[in-house]
Amino acid sequence: MTDDSESPPPPNVPGIDTTVPHSARIWNYWLGGKDHYVVDREAGDQFAVIYPGIFDLARLSRYFLGRVVRYLAGEAGIRQFLDIGTGLPTADNTHEVAQRVNPEARIVYVDNDPLILAHANALLVGDPRGATAYIEADLLDPETIIGEVRNTLDLNEPVALILMQVLGHVPNTGGDEQARSIVRTLMEALPAGSYLALNESTNTNELNAKATALYNESGATPYYLRDPEQIVGLFEGLELVEPGIVPIQQWRPDPNPFGDPPEVGVWGGIGRKL
Repeated sequence: MTDDSESPPPPNVPGIDTTVPHSARIWNYWLGGKDHYVVDREAGDQFAVIYPGIFDLARLSRYFLGRVVRYLAGEAGIRQFLDIGTGLPTADNTHEVAQRVNPEARIVYVDNDPLILAHANALLVGDPRGATAYIEADLLDPETIIGEVRNTLDLNEPVALILMQVLGHVPNTGGDEQARSIVRTLMEALPAGSYLALNESTNTNELNAKATALYNESGATPYYLRDPEQIVGLFEGLELVEPGIVPIQQWRPDPNPFGDPPEVGVWGGIGRKL
């Protein structure tokens, strides 16, 4: 947790409602960042009272992103990344990890939050041999995203689509068709050899499910937990990269001298478009 005396408030940005908790700011708080308000810290702490493991969940999800991007930029040879729902910048953002592997990597971030837009300059600082851009757009409008991304990425060449903890804001009713349609629309616009990388919180952790239900009553944008089978379904038609869709701490873990990380109820993986 952060202390108000050590963490100055984020800048005043028009369009930000500081009376309602916001998922990106709460997530930033759980990661130990400073870009959040009192209402976000209160919501984050209420969640943590029920599910203290949320701090581990946020951290392990960030580590998963790093491993995924290293694999894609390295072993898979991907030079272009489309990161939707990127959230507030913190350590080891997608462009930083990708450009450490390949300085010529090109990255486009997409989000629709005004506070994140205010931090765009931080996101845009990348290796000049590559490119880093920011698009203000909504995940629910994938056609607009694809139209805008063409200004930075060459859609005749493979692209890695990154969706980390963002599809949880899409309702998972009706066979999860809305989320599946979003993923399908985005992947159909990308050429063969492209990849989908995502992770999502599941309903397999009882305390997380209880805390999420309370969070959804706070006035913040609801988060919908999925079962593992629904997450697997988001990769329909793609060739899964080993070890498949698994709890994220099991996906190609780095050596850990402190033992196995805790089970946090988040599943994810990578799939390749044939």
